[in-house]
Amino acid sequence: MTKLVFATSNPHKLQEIKDIAGDINIEFLLPPNGFDPIENGTTFEENSYIKAKEAAKLSGIVALADDSGLCVEALDGAPGIYSARYADTPQARINKLLNAMNKKENRRAKFVCAMTLVSPDGEIIFQTRGECHGNIAYKQAGTNGFGYDPIFLVGNSSTTMAELSETEKNKISHRGQALRNVLEFLKDTNI
Repeated sequence: MTKLVFATSNPHKLQEIKDIAGDINIEFLLPPNGFDPIENGTTFEENSYIKAKEAAKLSGIVALADDSGLCVEALDGAPGIYSARYADTPQARINKLLNAMNKKENRRAKFVCAMTLVSPDGEIIFQTRGECHGNIAYKQAGTNGFGYDPIFLVGNSSTTMAELSETEKNKISHRGQALRNVLEFLKDTNI
């Protein structure tokens, strides 16, 4: 079985990765103690590389990292790479975003996920991106998922990401798209 370090301290992300990967012959491990990368990149791709590089260096095995966030057109792409740091708590982030969107007609948004596979010597093995387009709701709905899911309307629907089942979400999500690209690459690669 192939072992990969998934460079995250977010248990929701790790579980989502395992759910999407299903029965594939890969064991996803958490990074070793001391994993605390400084995400100072200016893009999702740069930040995913920073995290994967540190996890691979600490663990001595290939690491996979994602960096993801919500980009809102009416807010010039904010919160973007700062999505997880937009406010102190998940609910505060949602409230801040809804307040920023008050009276905005253009509610188009997208979830973005960049994933990077990095070798222990710091070389990028593979990098990909997934996007899920939709709109920002006027109020929260749904209890599934995490982060901005309760205010993200999928596509042109009136259903938030948080109203979808895990299976439905994983089929269309930005993280699901990116991970499927990684898994497809790994099928043809010996790591």
